[in-house]
Amino acid sequence: MNSKISENHEFKNIDFSKSKLKFSNYENCVFTNCIFSNTDLSKINFIECKFRNSDFSSAKNYDTSFRNIEFVGCKFLGFHFEDCNQLLISFSFQECKLNFSSFYKMKIPNTKFKNCEIHEADFTETDFSKSTFDNCDFTNSAFTNTILTKADFRTSYNFVIDPEINKITKAKFSSVNILGLLAKYDLEIE
Repeated sequence: MNSKISENHEFKNIDFSKSKLKFSNYENCVFTNCIFSNTDLSKINFIECKFRNSDFSSAKNYDTSFRNIEFVGCKFLGFHFEDCNQLLISFSFQECKLNFSSFYKMKIPNTKFKNCEIHEADFTETDFSKSTFDNCDFTNSAFTNTILTKADFRTSYNFVIDPEINKITKAKFSSVNILGLLAKYDLEIE
């Protein structure tokens, strides 16, 4: 792979599972309708890039850098974010599908998720302090020893978060979705 940098380029409608990425560094690039599924993204650096309607399902991402990245309308089925390079990692997700993805033991405070489908994801021992989860569906996602201090869940739904095994100090919930904090008690609330 070429170690040169691709800067300020736009990539559209490219299937990278057939046409490999040519550079190891991408800065200020925009990827639209690209396919990265089952692709090896290991050791590639993405800095201040935008991904639109792209598919990362089951991509290999060992030591991949995502720094100040914006994902909109992307699919990450079975993506292991914890395999990424953790140094300066930062991203936001809007209208993304993150089903079966894992954020195991990551430290990613202040992360923003908006209108995302996050079914059966693993958030075990992840630091999501001060993160925003705006209108996200967490059906069957796992929160265990997760740090959610000052996180905002007011508009999200279908989550089950046990306050006894997660840190939720000053986290925000609405009166409509608070049942997700009481699920383990098998209560009938009307």
